This record gives sequence, C-alpha cells and structure tokens, in this order.
Amino acid sequence: MGSIGDSEVVLLSWRLSMFGARVKIALAEKGIKFEYKEEALPHKSPILIKYNPVHKKIPVLIHNGRPVCESKIIVEYIDDIWKSETPLLPSDHYLRSQAKFWADYVDKEIYDFGMKFMAGPRGEEMQKARHDFFGCLKVLEGELGEKPYFMGEAFGYVDIALMSYYHHFYTYEILGDFSLKNDSPKLFDWATRCMERESVSKSLPDPHKIYDHTLVWRKEIGADD
Repeated sequence: MGSIGDSEVVLLSWRLSMFGARVKIALAEKGIKFEYKEEALPHKSPILIKYNPVHKKIPVLIHNGRPVCESKIIVEYIDDIWKSETPLLPSDHYLRSQAKFWADYVDKEIYDFGMKFMAGPRGEEMQKARHDFFGCLKVLEGELGEKPYFMGEAFGYVDIALMSYYHHFYTYEILGDFSLKNDSPKLFDWATRCMERESVSKSLPDPHKIYDHTLVWRKEIGADD
C-alpha cells in the first residue's frame, strides 16, 4: 500500500497537472520544503484514495498527516499556515474577495476552453472555441490593466491560478491556431514577468510533454486530428 513517510508536508500530484503546479508554486513562494509523490494517473493509488476519499483527485497536500484537497483551497491553506512577508492573498477582506473571484473565473473559463482545444474536433467548433477564448483573454487583460500583477505590485493568488495553465497554452495555441504573444500581448508580457520567478519556472511542467500527452489522449478519445 505504501506510506507517506515522516515528512511534515507531502504533495500528491501528477507531473503534468496545472492544479498540482499551482500548489508547487505556492510552496516555493513560501520556501516550504515538501515530499513529492507522483500519482500514476489514471490509476489511483491507495494513498490518494485514503487521503481524498470523496473526489479521489490530485492534488492533495498532506500536512502533519492531515489532508487538504482542491488546489485553490490548498493555496489558501498554505498562505494561512505559513505566514511570511510575501502573502499570497491580500489582507483586506474586499481585495481578498476580488482575488478569489478572479481565480474562480480562471478555473471556470480557462479550464473549459482548454478542454475544448485539447478534446474538441477541428473545424467550426474549434473556431467558435477560439473566438470565445479570445473574449475571455480580453476580460483578463482588462482586469490586469497596467498593473504588473493581477492584484497590484505583488505576485499572488490570482497570478498563481492563471500561471498554472501557462505551459498548457503551448498545446492550446497549436490546436487552436493562435498565438498568445500576438493575440494577447499584455497577458504574454505578464506571463513573461511571472516566468522570471524561480518559484514559477521550476514548478511548471514541460510544455512539449503536455502537447505529446495530449496528442496521444486525443487519439484515445477519438478526436478528429
């Protein structure tokens, strides 16, 4: 069955997961050492089932033997437990609500569009997804405005939420036939700025491996390539 060892902090995840990546970024921002355990998805290990019996999904953060599930909740937990001079969420209650709103927007919109690019057939349906996706990017560019990061001068919660998708954009761009740099330059500049942070650059999976995995998966599900 295996065990989680004696580490204070353990992360159960999968190497290509954007949701696992955001937890890695948050831990790195806080300077927290952790033990990483790779899940061989789609198989679910006994440890994963034990520590996330409800959804049986990654990521799971295990802190002192107790599990925390769902990536945004995990990032909030990390910010609450490991106080530091670099908070991930604003202390102001209203600003916290706004940060949570935009992180939720990212997961509801970007994830859905990403799945359409990765799993959808080429043709008219893909073109519609592309058009709608650009609308979503425009909304995010409008919220970013002229700020260096989404909540202002400091890298934080919303940036982590969106940057966790960044290396998946390579796949989205190829399948959706667009260029983030050309079609959404403000977001591209923001992403480039975020990638200068070691916490981000060392936490994101290889975009080429994501693309290769997606091509195999598309064949398995019968998507029209």
